[in-house]
Amino acid sequence: MQSVLFLSLMLPIQQAAAVTLDNVAPVVVSTRPVAGSAAVSPKTTQIEVTFSKTMGNNSWSWVRVSKDSFPELTGKPRYLKDVRTCVLPVTLKANHTYAVWLNTQKFNGFRDHKGRKAIPYLLVFRTAAR
Repeated sequence: MQSVLFLSLMLPIQQAAAVTLDNVAPVVVSTRPVAGSAAVSPKTTQIEVTFSKTMGNNSWSWVRVSKDSFPELTGKPRYLKDVRTCVLPVTLKANHTYAVWLNTQKFNGFRDHKGRKAIPYLLVFRTAAR
């Protein structure tokens, strides 16, 4: 069986705007806990997400995947002084898997300071037994 890779170099009819850091959507660049971690301390008291650019303050979408996988909230989300990092105060259970969408197609409150929607990101992690 033979596989073929097609590479298209078609030129657009109209020239698109140049891609710059300023004109693209914000993306998640880091999370705490780190996505995919399997031994997060259940004593962790907040989830942090850092974006690639300055975000619109007081705008976010921490979205449930399921009721069981969403952490118990202990306060309201807030941005740190850098206005790139959003913090969600939580209480975590031991030996539990958590999954939280940061934006979705339907819920897109995470936006940069110019109103561009952040690319959706699924944060999944598991807490340690104790």
